[in-house]
Amino acid sequence: MKSFHIMAKPHGPICNLDCTYCYYLEKENLYPHSGRGFRMKDEVLENYIRQYIQTQPGDTVHFAWQGGEPTLLGVQFFERVVELQRKYANGKSIENGFQTNGTLLDDEWGEFFAHNRFLIGLSIDGPEDIHDAYRVDKGGQPTFARVMQGLDLLKKHGVEFNTLTVINRINSYRAGEVYRFLKQIGSKYMQFIPIVEQVASEPDANGLVLLKPYARQKTEVSEWSVEPLQFGRFLQEIFDIWVVQDVGRIFVQIFDVALESWYGVPQSLCVFAPECGRALAVEHNGDVYSCDHFVYPDNRLGNIMERPMGTLVSLPQQARFGSAKATTLPSDCQKCDVRFACNGECPKHRFTQTASGEYGLNYLCAGYKHFFHHIDPYMQFMANELRHHRAPARVMEWARAQRETAAAAFSACTR
Repeated sequence: MKSFHIMAKPHGPICNLDCTYCYYLEKENLYPHSGRGFRMKDEVLENYIRQYIQTQPGDTVHFAWQGGEPTLLGVQFFERVVELQRKYANGKSIENGFQTNGTLLDDEWGEFFAHNRFLIGLSIDGPEDIHDAYRVDKGGQPTFARVMQGLDLLKKHGVEFNTLTVINRINSYRAGEVYRFLKQIGSKYMQFIPIVEQVASEPDANGLVLLKPYARQKTEVSEWSVEPLQFGRFLQEIFDIWVVQDVGRIFVQIFDVALESWYGVPQSLCVFAPECGRALAVEHNGDVYSCDHFVYPDNRLGNIMERPMGTLVSLPQQARFGSAKATTLPSDCQKCDVRFACNGECPKHRFTQTASGEYGLNYLCAGYKHFFHHIDPYMQFMANELRHHRAPARVMEWARAQRETAAAAFSACTR
């Protein structure tokens, strides 16, 4: 079996925060009979861990825990996770990634993460005023101070962490501030995730208002969604700082994946791969969905308590879901000069029209074109360095020289 990845939601959509842009909170409506029982039962947890380890072909198995907010389950729940992983490891190496908003971290969590070598993803959107614009608690109160306290706990215990920053309508206009802030707090590994949501005028039959492409209801892009071209400009502004200062020192996920594209190796991030379908989600009750961003009733594949995980992942329904990313590309995308790097990006965002009126163009198309065209010479340089077994970080010296030459030429023209 080919390798696949699952995002586990052991506490479903339950969270202590009420972030304005969160796409997952409303998934609670899909489980109206769960009441307060949004907690993965021990028999489901054991089945999940056993099946996931058994179906992974490699010697290392990567678990990912998300939500909602997984720290609400308490340290004891994840001590059981580690116990079960050891029980079923069968000689394989186990790694754990854990995404958190950081507001509930304490010394007990810090000691647990450090002892068990969990990699923590900390959600933070930038400096205080930027972060608190959308990331508030259930009472509408700001959360920045609590997140920073959580970060201090991770540092205190020597826990490895990266940062996940949601790019929205507000922080997309303050790219330099966001990047400098993340460096200042010690982030060496950064993820920038664009928030794009379609909001229906009325809930659908399942009580959902944040809908996917081809929805029958009338929708509008949410007011917090990042604007297409501005997303590209956000990435460009950060790239222009990174490429002369931080290559090899700061790792930005989208820059790393772009280099894979220019170097000609398969993209490690699903949204830029030619096909998808190998990154799924499992809910608290064992339901498996095609993707973390496609937790909708018609994308439910089944339940691991009823059918083996390997069977669910290999269903024709999931194969069609994965291949549709390539087969439904609009003609404009098929002949686009940056298709090799973009591949139409995430199908969740394909709900706009091309100039000729063809449906299925990615909402962020203008931004990605802007960004990929801008980074092309730098990526070509780094890819060439790799092919000649030299360090891609040499691009910093080259980029600075290019800028000095351009500045000198501009100065000469204005005399």
